[in-house]
Amino acid sequence: MSVDDEAKQPKDETDEPGWEVDPDDEWGMAVITTVGRQLKLRREAASLRTGEFGKAVGYGEDMVYKIEAGKRIPRQDFLIRADAVLGADGLIAATWEDVKKVRYPKKVRALAKMESEAVEIGVYVCNSISGLLQTPDHARALFRAAQPPYSPNDVDRMVAARMARQSIFEQDDPAPAISFVLEEATLWRPVGGTMVWRQQLERLLEVGQLHNVTLQVMPTKSDAHPGVDGRIELLKFENGTALGRSDGAFNGRPTSDPKQLRILELRYGTIRAQALTPRESLAFIEQLLLGET
Repeated sequence: MSVDDEAKQPKDETDEPGWEVDPDDEWGMAVITTVGRQLKLRREAASLRTGEFGKAVGYGEDMVYKIEAGKRIPRQDFLIRADAVLGADGLIAATWEDVKKVRYPKKVRALAKMESEAVEIGVYVCNSISGLLQTPDHARALFRAAQPPYSPNDVDRMVAARMARQSIFEQDDPAPAISFVLEEATLWRPVGGTMVWRQQLERLLEVGQLHNVTLQVMPTKSDAHPGVDGRIELLKFENGTALGRSDGAFNGRPTSDPKQLRILELRYGTIRAQALTPRESLAFIEQLLLGET
């Protein structure tokens, strides 16, 4: 079979893992059920049998059944082809804006929404590189190392969700002020192997040079600081409200209490003061890449 012939073969659910609907996600179920119902109504109005429609869009009949029944999240490619076949004038293709969000767990969607609305973000992570800074391969290696292990489908979904959060680096109206403090030890760990490790360091250099991002490294030889208990996250919004969380304070739960937020801000400020300057931090990462440390 040639490459061209193989590309024309109908696709089924095994082609793209991680596209199952989460039964505990009510909003996600509602979105996929509605899209599936609209597809079925339009297909029937066009007098197309399921098999005929599947062949026309390049997908297996079983996949079409699952999507129309709200049991499978359609890919963007499916929606675009379905729109063309059914003459929907872009209405079906446009549902991708809602559909793509359903791939991500509810908690991740909520976090991504808050991060996208924040005007200022501060993150310190003790034992790993922040998810907002991770490359896909680095994130995948971390998820695969979990015990008990995640299924391949879960890993794919979680990697996609983590990468989606990084869209905050593309915001420009206005761009949020983002600061990170990373522990030196996390930069030495070759997660995923040497090539993945080097790509991760290159990604840190890339993000650290953005005009709205400040990236700092906490030297391993530094004295004790307020972040040794774990991560600290601070989000500030345009309306003057804020949200914070710390593994070592307030039971690790998100807080918007002004007094507790002041405590987290004090701790985060102290951590930044003890870390290398942004210029020194990028120079250190460059030296790691060159093997000069």
